[in-house]
Amino acid sequence: MSRISKEQVLHVAHLARLEINDEEAEKFTEDLDDMISMAENLDGLNTASIKPTSHVFQQENVMREDVAEEGLPRDEVMRNVPSHQDGQIKVPTILE
Repeated sequence: MSRISKEQVLHVAHLARLEINDEEAEKFTEDLDDMISMAENLDGLNTASIKPTSHVFQQENVMREDVAEEGLPRDEVMRNVPSHQDGQIKVPTILE
């Protein structure tokens, strides 16, 4: 019994703006079903004697002092970007 349908895979691909064909959708459906099956196997493990942790290593965040520094001059920045106009960096449109 499949835990995820091809239609669900195609729907998620559409939401992610991915173009996949039927053959890829079938493969992703099988792969995702295998992943869900593995997660269900993990869910069945007896972990009553294992102390809950949020991280494997007990390391604290190591932060540096936040100090404001002078940035690069605008003309130097603009020399390193692929496209710019009127002192602004031009980027491709990402929203429809």
